[in-house]
Amino acid sequence: MGVPALVMLTLGLWGLDRGGMWRDEAVSFQVGRRTVPQIWRLLHGVDAVHGLYYLLLHAVLAVHPGEVVLRLPSVLAAAGTAALVAALGTRLVRPRVGLWAGLLYAVTPMAGHYAQEGRSYALVAAGATGATLLFVRAVRDGSWWPYGAVLGLTCWLHEFAVLLLLAHAVSLALARAGARVWRGWGCAAAAVVLALLPMVVVSRRQAAQLAWLRTPTADTAQGLLRRFLGPTDSVFWVCLGLGAVGLVTLVGRRGEVTCAGVAVPMAVVPPVVLMLASQMSPLYVDRYVLFALSGAPLAVACGAERVAGAVACGAARVGAVTARGAARAGAVVARGAGRPAGAVGRPRPGGRPGRRPLSRAFSVTLTGVLALALSLLHQFPLLQKDREPGSRADDLAAVSRSAARRLGPGDAVLFLPASLRNVALTYPRAFRGTVDVALVTGAAESGTLYGREAGAAELRRRLARLDRVWVVADRRVLAGRAAPADPVERAKAAVLWQQFTGRETTVRGGAAVRLYVRPVSGRTGPPTAPPRPVRS
Repeated sequence: MGVPALVMLTLGLWGLDRGGMWRDEAVSFQVGRRTVPQIWRLLHGVDAVHGLYYLLLHAVLAVHPGEVVLRLPSVLAAAGTAALVAALGTRLVRPRVGLWAGLLYAVTPMAGHYAQEGRSYALVAAGATGATLLFVRAVRDGSWWPYGAVLGLTCWLHEFAVLLLLAHAVSLALARAGARVWRGWGCAAAAVVLALLPMVVVSRRQAAQLAWLRTPTADTAQGLLRRFLGPTDSVFWVCLGLGAVGLVTLVGRRGEVTCAGVAVPMAVVPPVVLMLASQMSPLYVDRYVLFALSGAPLAVACGAERVAGAVACGAARVGAVTARGAARAGAVVARGAGRPAGAVGRPRPGGRPGRRPLSRAFSVTLTGVLALALSLLHQFPLLQKDREPGSRADDLAAVSRSAARRLGPGDAVLFLPASLRNVALTYPRAFRGTVDVALVTGAAESGTLYGREAGAAELRRRLARLDRVWVVADRRVLAGRAAPADPVERAKAAVLWQQFTGRETTVRGGAAVRLYVRPVSGRTGPPTAPPRPVRS
């Protein structure tokens, strides 16, 4: 357990300070720095599914507010997950299977990616893997309450972790578990679902947050499979082949869960169920099922153990045939020399032959570790690229630096859409002294993520009094490739296009900082500050 945890911790800490946060991390950062009453108020309207995580971050960021500290819980959780995967492999098969599985989890790029994200997904993966270990223990000794408690807490970190219950039900079916085991698991599962009901009720009212999701396709499933097993072809096909070999042990003796019987349902059932449900109402994103990743390295390690066993068996047979041939040859020599037939080649007590099984086991374990080291080396460029600032969907720090070079005290700023105000909330220094044209009430005070803005009519009046305004906007909206659905956002875009002319523009990823100036002939009145200005 210690070696995979150390490898995961090392990879997680490597390049942890990217010098900027992307939009989701920025939300975690600015919400985590609010007071507990402000966080509680926010959860009534948005992001209830992340409420427990925000409260955890509130305590963490109180120590030191910074992006490295923001990501440390995810790094530690990923290291814990690697150790728990190793513990599962050890408990279900043997220590070397645990070692291989834990190391394979640690070097998987998907695990490393979310180990460096200031979001809840790595913690959910740790909780789900810990609950699976407790599930295996409960099947054997009948103690179900620790399993229910850990899985219930994990579901409060993210409600989709409840899909793990279905995976464990499939594992029990494959094990042909008895009525006592089903009864114990059923009571624990019912407790988890009942504890989660308040979260489900609140989050259903906030379902509009997922309106941006799209229906998953066959390509989506194939992409997730590659992320689980390895994004490069050589690693992917080897892991897929070993995982297929591991399916041989999917069903074991009656009443006993096997390694493959736990690993395969864990890796397959939650993503498949969520993808199928998303055909009716889109709910699926890869990160929502990160917790299922733990099953993939277990299945691969299980297959590797089967291959190692087959090779060892073949080698033993060859050795036995060779030994019998040597014995016969020795007997002939002995008879010719007049000595007892058993005198030639007889092993000495405590001699070298007695140590061969231990030496062979060490060689097999070391071979697996070297193969995993080769896998890490092969995927190293992907891991390195993932630690660059531009590896995420956007880089708000880069947008902030661009704005800081251009904005001055008293300048009017417009965010299009309002969610890009996240830049000013996360990196306020660049916007200090500027006037936020649309803002009415700040984010923390209004119990929202980005603050409350003026209505469309009021916004038009405010913009009509300006001769110039700096716009921090989505590039697609400025280019006309995306039409805002919200009427206030449509009003912003319409006024800019109809009454202003775009001048200098700086592009940073998907965002742009552009100066809009009203043509002299199009002035509607003397330039004045917008009414009731709200300073950033």
